[in-house]
Amino acid sequence: MYDLKNFIAELEKRNPAQPEFVQAVEEVLESIVDVVNKNPAYLGAKILDRITEPDRVITFKVEWEDDNGDVQVNRGYRVQFNNALGPYKGGIRFHPSVTLGGLKFLGFEQIFKNSLTGLPLGGGKGGSDFNPKGKSDNEMMRFSKAFMTELQKYLGPDLDVPAGDIGVGAREIGYFYGQWKRIQGDHVGVLTGKNRNWGGSLIRPEATGFGAIYFLNEMVGIRNDLLAGKTVGVSGFGNVAWGAVMKASELGARVVTVSGPDGYIHDEAGINTEEKFNYLVELRASNNDVVEPYAKKFGATFVAGRKPWEVPMDVAIPCAIQNELNGDDAATLLGNGVKYVVEASNMGCTPEAIAAFHKAGIPFAPGKAANAGGVAVSGLEMTQNSMKLSWTREEVDEKLQQIMKTIHANCAKEGRRDGDVVDYVRGANIAGFRRVADTMIDMGY
Repeated sequence: MYDLKNFIAELEKRNPAQPEFVQAVEEVLESIVDVVNKNPAYLGAKILDRITEPDRVITFKVEWEDDNGDVQVNRGYRVQFNNALGPYKGGIRFHPSVTLGGLKFLGFEQIFKNSLTGLPLGGGKGGSDFNPKGKSDNEMMRFSKAFMTELQKYLGPDLDVPAGDIGVGAREIGYFYGQWKRIQGDHVGVLTGKNRNWGGSLIRPEATGFGAIYFLNEMVGIRNDLLAGKTVGVSGFGNVAWGAVMKASELGARVVTVSGPDGYIHDEAGINTEEKFNYLVELRASNNDVVEPYAKKFGATFVAGRKPWEVPMDVAIPCAIQNELNGDDAATLLGNGVKYVVEASNMGCTPEAIAAFHKAGIPFAPGKAANAGGVAVSGLEMTQNSMKLSWTREEVDEKLQQIMKTIHANCAKEGRRDGDVVDYVRGANIAGFRRVADTMIDMGY
């Protein structure tokens, strides 16, 4: 039998100074420990011990030359966490905050997120402490090529298939893929998020945000409510936020905020036109990480140094980074009458915030379920590459919608409590865990 408190204490000893990883494990185990303890097969196979330890952690040096001709050195990582269901799948993140503990948290979450999609994908994550901000295109290219020169040793279309993440977009994926081809000499689907011209899938950049809104629409629908007419607040302004803003607007909601490190904008009229959508893309491509120019261009309000959760909204969708919405933010949202909260970022809410939403009876969707649309379309991209064909935008979108509906249904089934109350955190954790654990047992140990 597993004792949760003792297990987490031992985990902290083995993983010192990795609080995000421990937080992620504890959040999952709180939901599944009773399921494990009631299943002799899970206990006999020591599933929790095995699933919380990565298959391997790869650390490497990245040497590159900046525009001044000076040699720079960064650290690169790839955490190949669990491949019970298929090849390791998870993004590459370039950000100065990247640490091994942070990537282990993301890789662990990815196991269950990928499981929920129903696709044959394992979980992994990678990245570097390299800071893209202020770098020229040539510096981005040189660093990306140097990074891939080391990482390519551990990748393969049936082994490990990375995608982009924070700081890594279609441009960087292109540099990765070009370097892979130079070294390996083949043209296979070893990366996702590729440009459409050379093996990419339609709606991949928008997929995480689209998927989160499709999940939200299911949450609203089972309560006989409508998304149309709701006021929505979004944080971040990258691909995830962009996709969420577009799809929520398309379904009749009024999105009034996006944010960056400099603060947030409040667009009372709604971020709801093609010009505004395209300008968000321009802002992200500028690599300046600021949203104030949006306010100046469209006459919106800019609030420096603060988060958007103080704006009254029916739906809150954190789309930026982990632990971005805390207990105080949750209290503010609840005081302003928030009705739904959907994590589109990975672990975007702190445990205190989640507890507050649960206590108030507010439907809360965890990232491993709600933001699975990105990896779902990555999986669809892998399928298209294997079949040497390309699906239309409508075909991909239809498949994404069906995957998100299935994820919601599975979460609701496992997380349903009294009456119509659904604990989506518990539901997502149990549904994602069962598939991986049963597969691990099927394959022996």
